[in-house]
Amino acid sequence: MSHLWGIDLGGTKIEGVVLDPSAPDSPLCRLRVPTESDKGYVHIRGQIKLLCKMISEKSGLPLPEKIGMGTPGVLDPQSQKLKNSNTQCLNGQFLQKDIESDTGVKFVLANDANCFALAEATLGVARGYPTTFGIIMGTGVGGGIVVNGQVLPGCHGIAGEWGQMVLDPSGPISNYGTRGTVESIIAGPALERFYAEQVGEHRQLKEIAERAKAGTDIHAEKTMTRLTDYFAQALGSIIDVLDPHAIVLGGGVGNIDILYTEETRKKITARIFNPTFEAALLKPALGDSAGVFGAAMLVV
Repeated sequence: MSHLWGIDLGGTKIEGVVLDPSAPDSPLCRLRVPTESDKGYVHIRGQIKLLCKMISEKSGLPLPEKIGMGTPGVLDPQSQKLKNSNTQCLNGQFLQKDIESDTGVKFVLANDANCFALAEATLGVARGYPTTFGIIMGTGVGGGIVVNGQVLPGCHGIAGEWGQMVLDPSGPISNYGTRGTVESIIAGPALERFYAEQVGEHRQLKEIAERAKAGTDIHAEKTMTRLTDYFAQALGSIIDVLDPHAIVLGGGVGNIDILYTEETRKKITARIFNPTFEAALLKPALGDSAGVFGAAMLVV
């Protein structure tokens, strides 16, 4: 197999990597350029093309036949247009078709959560598990499903998007106009807002978690209880449908230790259609490499 090329298209930066398939953990080349999304869609396409040229020059390799790319949002299987992207200028665009025309290379696209899940399932902490549910819990909540080393995109390209599941129809309004979704309740900003509503002042989620662990702030403890209760409810539904062997928690919220405790596992157990909860609940191993590594693995 030839070298694996991957690109991670982010809101502020575009990162590219070249991997040797015999040692995919160690990149042969890794470069970044700014996205500069405020300059519009055509400019982003130009930055992707520029990055491909830079990688080719630095690595000494010609452009490959195929490049994997992680995107904010997802390519709609029916229309072939990008949708659900927080980089607004990408929505409604034929991104795959356009960058293939720009570069003369075939591109395989998947959203950033799918790339995270694929990287951890093939190169990271979930390597060897038949099925993996990769979670990103940060400013938003997303997810990706990997089965036997392959991303499961789904009929509409939205498989794994558990952040949009409704937990409480009377809950907070999400950015998409729905009420009480997983994202609107346990994303980082949502938890910080919940805490601020109790005490009248804002604190960062990391500090809230530390105060709860120290037992010095009853409102911080209440916020962490809200997190674990709703996390268990949402994840329980995923387990009942998908029953993954491994669950990897990425993003800032995923760094909170209470999610990995026996207490939280008991809450999850109480929510699933099985007397015990046996799946591995794991912290990611690849850090900020997961997105671009996962993109490269899309072409395998």
